[in-house]
Amino acid sequence: MSEPSADESRIDRRAELLPEEQEAGSDDPQAQAEAILEESDERTDAPEETRHESTQTPD
Repeated sequence: MSEPSADESRIDRRAELLPEEQEAGSDDPQAQAEAILEESDERTDAPEETRHESTQTPD
């Protein structure tokens, strides 16, 4: 059996729901983790481009 890739391991770790996520529930923690990490990677890779789309960062 092959070892999971770094991305798969990262997704698996993030798919472990935080307490507040457990309380709210999740139909698909794996898909939720993939979406969260994809968005995070976009913000990390292109901070200036994504900054204007964010409601959390001031202009």
